[in-house]
Order: sequence, then C-alpha cells, then structure tokens
Amino acid sequence: MLNKPVLAESLIVFLIVLCVHAVVWDRYSWCAVALTIQAFYVQFKWDRLLQQGGAVFQFRTAANSGLLPASMVIPLLGIVMKERCRSAGIVYFERFGIIVASTGMLVALFLSVIAVGITKPVPTNTCILTGIAGSVIIYTMKHSLTVSEVIEVLEVLLIFVYLSMVLLYLLPRCFTPGEALLVLGGISFVLNQLIKRSLNVVEGRGDPIDFFLLVAVVGVVLLGLFFTVLFIFMDSGTWISSLFFHMMTAVLGLGVIMPWLYRLIQRNPLFWLLQFLFQTQTRVYLLVYWTFLAASACGVVFYQNAKRSSESKKHQASTITRKYFHFIVVATYVPGLIYDRQLLYVAAVLCLAAFIFLEYVRYFRIKPFGQTLRHLLSLFLDERDSGPLILTHIYLLLGMSLPVWLFPRSCAPKGTLSGAGALVPYSGVLAVGVGDTIASVFGSTMGEIKWPGTKKTVEGTMTAIFAQIIAVALILIFDSSVNLNSSYAWILASVSLVSLLEAYTTQIDNLLLPLYLQIMFM
Repeated sequence: MLNKPVLAESLIVFLIVLCVHAVVWDRYSWCAVALTIQAFYVQFKWDRLLQQGGAVFQFRTAANSGLLPASMVIPLLGIVMKERCRSAGIVYFERFGIIVASTGMLVALFLSVIAVGITKPVPTNTCILTGIAGSVIIYTMKHSLTVSEVIEVLEVLLIFVYLSMVLLYLLPRCFTPGEALLVLGGISFVLNQLIKRSLNVVEGRGDPIDFFLLVAVVGVVLLGLFFTVLFIFMDSGTWISSLFFHMMTAVLGLGVIMPWLYRLIQRNPLFWLLQFLFQTQTRVYLLVYWTFLAASACGVVFYQNAKRSSESKKHQASTITRKYFHFIVVATYVPGLIYDRQLLYVAAVLCLAAFIFLEYVRYFRIKPFGQTLRHLLSLFLDERDSGPLILTHIYLLLGMSLPVWLFPRSCAPKGTLSGAGALVPYSGVLAVGVGDTIASVFGSTMGEIKWPGTKKTVEGTMTAIFAQIIAVALILIFDSSVNLNSSYAWILASVSLVSLLEAYTTQIDNLLLPLYLQIMFM
C-alpha cells in the first residue's frame, strides 16, 4: 500500500487541481482530472519499481517517484495561461497555452505507459485507467488542436524521449521520475520553441530577452552533452583536456551560440546585452547591489569551509546554514521585482548559464578550479545530491526565476495581472525564499509535533504560512503595481496548500513549490 506521506501529497495535488478547475471548468478539466487519477495509480507502480530496482534507469533513491505532482505542473500551467490570455483577448498565446497543456499531458502519459509496460505482472486495473485517460486526452486534442499544433506536440514528445534516454543514462541517481519529467520536459519544450522560432524568424517580432533565455538554456545543455560524450574517450582532469575544454567552450560560444542569437534578435548580442544592462541608472545600482550579494554568498562558502578545516573533516553545513543562501536570494530578487523585472529576467538567465557552466567545471574536474569547487561545494551536500551532479543550488535559482520567466507579459497589458495574479512573479520568493526557509528554520529549532510519516513539523508549516502572509502585506506596501482586488481568501488558500505540499513532498521543493503557487495565483 502507499504510505501516508504519498497519500497526503497526492490529496493536496488533487485539491489544487480541483481548485483550479472550480474556477475554470472546460473540456481540458476532464483531461486534467483523468490524468490526475491515472497518475496516482501509476505512481504506485513507479514506487514499487524503484524499491525493487526494476526501473530502466537509476533514479534518486531517497524519494518516491513523484509522478503525480510532476505530471500536473505543465498541464495546469498551460490551462491557466490559456485562460489568462483568453481574458486579455490575445489569441496567439491562448493557442500557445493549449499547446503547453496538451504537451504536458502527453509527456506525462508517455511516462505512465513506460511504468505500466515494465511492471511485471502487467497491472490490469492500472492499464485500464491509463487507457481511459489516454483516450480522453487524445480525443480532446483531436478536437482542439490544428494539424500544425499536433505536429508541434509530437515534436516535443520525440525530443523528450531522446533526451531522457541520453541524460538519464549519463546522469544516474540525479532525478526521480517526476523530477526527470519536469526538467527534461521543460528542456524539450524550450529546444522545440528555439528550433521553431529559428526557422521562422521575422524581423522585429518577439522580445530579445525571450530569445536570450531560449538560446542560453539550449546552449548550455548542448555544451554539456558535447563534453560528456567527448570525455568518455579522454581523461577530463588533465591540463591538456582542461585547455581543450576552455578552447571549445569559446569556439561553441562565439561560433555557434552568438551567431544563433544574432539571427534571432537581428543585432550584435554582446552590444545588445551591454546596452541593456547599463541602460538606466537604476540598473547600474541594482547590478552593484547584486555584485555585493554575490560576494557575500561566496564569503559564506569560504567561511564555512574554513570552519570545517579547523573543526573536523566530517563537518557538514547545517540546515540553517544552507538557508543563508535562501535569504541572500530573497534579498536579490525582491528589489529586481519591484524596480526592474526585465533586468532581473536577463540577470537570472546569465546566472543560470554561469551556475551550469561552473557545475561542468566541477563535474569534469577542469583545471584550475574543478577540484577546488568539488572541495568547497561538498560541504553543502544533502541527501538530494546523490548523483554525480550537484543540482540543489541550480534548482533554487530555477525556483526563484521560473515565475519571472513564465509570467505571461503579453497577456498583461499593464505589466501585471489582476487579483492574485499580480503576485505571480513573487511565487518563488514566497514559496521558497520565505515559506520553505521559515518552515525549515523554525521546524528544526522549535518544532515538536511532526506531520504523520514525515520529519516536517506542524509548527514549521504554520509559521511558514504566517510568514508568507506577512510577506504579501509587505509586497503590497512596497510594490505599487500589485493590486489584489480583495483576493485575500484565495491567496491564503493557495499559500496554505503549497505549504502543506512542502511538508509532505520528497521531491525537489525548490522547483515544485513555486510552480504550484504560480498556478494557484494565475
């Protein structure tokens, strides 16, 4: 039988799905409910496969499969985007939301079919449920999508299949099935969008910062795949290999990524970036302030490692110490959200590219900094970093940035949505920066009553909810663009459900919680 935390996590996700579709009920609601029910049953099959070691790839073992919460994120994001853009009368992005929802459902269904297919003996009831859910989804897609949209959905599915086979083989124990669905599904969609836009470039159409995100994400992923294959045949830790790494990074960056970006934005990317970063005095002040915070974060890393050297080689950073970085990230994002969201958007993309590049340097032991990074970052490892990659800091950045990147600017004529939607860009700050941090700190220091089947405490969750409500009040005071229009009950319900999900989920909460809070706010 499923254990209590998994049941509680599934119940919370189901409540979120019902809350969304209580506001917006249409043909896609039937698909979402059917997908939720079948994902709940298939999740049990995945969990049993992981326990028995029968999964095709090696997944992260310290967590359950997480199939249900991950399966609903992309479909729900597409559905709420569709509704917001339909309300604004933007037909193009309404159709785009339908494509996102259909793609998310089909990818989740594909992962479910794999689990059912490799389970022995074949689970008859789960097969029937999966068949019913698949029939409902395909029938709805048939009557909702044009031929070109169906092809686009199938393209993303094909990319997802190939990426899954390659990355899950090369990176064992880095993901659960649910995390793989979210991360690889997102990368597949970004890659498909970049290919589509590159083949249909129209001068003056599209925001350069959107192209900057697409090219940066695809560029660093392709860079990693290239060096992973290359270093199968040569030792990556030598000076010759390191010199080749830096040389090829420059060649790929200047010879492939820069021309690609130039084709999309129709101007020199470096000149555009410099002009963008230093366009106003406010941006200069923000960049100086962020540089100071980055130096502070580095100072925390060096101080904790010096402390480890003086005390014990086995010293590991405590939970509270790791949350210092959450406070620093909150201090980074809040001024950007208030004063210049476009600058924050671009700065977050640059930060993501830098984080992933430094992880390549650490993973491949590239001289002169590879071994040093391995030593410095090993202090901050936890049970979620069981694979060859250290991803928690990248997930933290993604959790804070995704609500900013995914904010439907084209469907918000005044730069902000109405009601609770005005808080969408703050979803990462509230869910991870405030809620998760406060829950962890107060739960580990003062919590006594534990939620059944978990290490999380009731006191931590209640304090997190209270802290997020205070944070919303402060946002109302300092950000004049936020107007909640008496949506306070919905905000309280959203924050409470996501905080309960944090208490019960074993997935990467830095990635999952902001997305669910964004869905509820939208």
